[in-house]
Amino acid sequence: MEQEKSEAQVLREQLLSQRKHAAQRMSAQEQQDCNAFCETYKAFMNTCKTEREAVRFFTEQLTAQGYVPFTPGMTLHAGDKVYLNNRGKSLILATIGTAPVTDGVRLCAAHIDSPRLDLKQHPLYEDNEIGFFKTHYYGGIKKYQWTAIPLSLHGVVIRKDGTSVEIRIGEEETDPVFCITDLLPHLAGDQMKRTLAQGIKGEELNIVIGSLPFPDEKGGNDLVKLRLMQLLNEKYGITEDDLLSAELEIVPAFRAKDVGIDRSMIGAYGHDDRVCAYPAFMATLGTAEPVHTSVVILTDKEETGSDGNTGLCSSYLKYFLCDLAECFGVSGRAVMRASKCLSADVNAAFDPTFPDVVERSNCAYLNHGVCVTKFTGARGKSGTSDASAEYVGEIRRLLDAENVIWQTGELGKVDMGGGGTVAAYIANLDIDTIDIGVPVLSMHAPYELVAKTDVYAAYRAFKVFLES
Repeated sequence: MEQEKSEAQVLREQLLSQRKHAAQRMSAQEQQDCNAFCETYKAFMNTCKTEREAVRFFTEQLTAQGYVPFTPGMTLHAGDKVYLNNRGKSLILATIGTAPVTDGVRLCAAHIDSPRLDLKQHPLYEDNEIGFFKTHYYGGIKKYQWTAIPLSLHGVVIRKDGTSVEIRIGEEETDPVFCITDLLPHLAGDQMKRTLAQGIKGEELNIVIGSLPFPDEKGGNDLVKLRLMQLLNEKYGITEDDLLSAELEIVPAFRAKDVGIDRSMIGAYGHDDRVCAYPAFMATLGTAEPVHTSVVILTDKEETGSDGNTGLCSSYLKYFLCDLAECFGVSGRAVMRASKCLSADVNAAFDPTFPDVVERSNCAYLNHGVCVTKFTGARGKSGTSDASAEYVGEIRRLLDAENVIWQTGELGKVDMGGGGTVAAYIANLDIDTIDIGVPVLSMHAPYELVAKTDVYAAYRAFKVFLES
């Protein structure tokens, strides 16, 4: 016989916040749906490790789903689907809603670039009969984490004649991989005296790419370099000078895999922020007839500050919204002011091994749902948009009404550091904006961890928002 609850127990349930593991809140069917969704996400992560690859993947999916390229001045009606491909590195897609655009759009914004190593413009060199690529790291990384792991090469080379060639080496089972060497501990006494930040220096992030010389002793110096360039020329038709006009990225060769005996987590490179980009994309594909026009932007350059014409410090989103408004004969300014945005970016999950960097009452936890972050920034909220109480309340009511599993969290203790997202750049367009995303362990490492329940909660959150 169930005992009657005490007054304190009743009040606790009514008045105090309750934390509960997502799996304990999901039905058996929801857990099946969650696992199925995460299988497709893993496949996406194995296919798309760069922003260019993500845009190509998404564009192919959009075409198959009936989306057409957006043209300013085109005639649009409710249910129409359009997209804008920005230089092959960022993407905007929209489904026209039944409500007038003067009521605003529902916007989800995620980024598809991740921390990595870029090749320098003169990358190829030989030293003591070993061939190397010189790199320049992109985004915030712990440099020592990139040594002694398998790496792959992705990107595009623009040849002298203007033609382009795609390069992708290290992802197939039969492909070679690359690596950055590190000192053996027996000889690393001086290195071990360096600070952790200087354990590996930027100029030491050199990629080993070969060691066999060109078979001609009369060929002069750098015969290993010559042989490597010959192989690249035979396969891709490029010369060393063509590397001047190339975007070549070094990323981990790891595949996305289930983590844990219970398979409850996913380990992969680039969860930040493709773990938000993919659910947002899939959410809008599943939103056939939204009330408000739904817009998803998958942007580039967030990891380096969002500058550049494919990042959100540029005006391409603003111009798209203005052009969209003009299709209906209304002001872009009026549309933006009435619009609402979820800035879909990850947050740091609580790590019991390193508990001192967070304040436990105000951090995100694995398996507690998608994380709503009212403000980001550093220390005194520098670089954040800080969503209003009214907008937080609106998102709270929406998620609760649809039984979306969610939590709140900050990015670390107040004076510990912090970080930013694209939220501020969208809020600067006079759009109500708040951050919401998946908690991540080992963020910005070559291999990051997320919980499957949180990935699925993000998908559901984006879908109910875009449908509203």
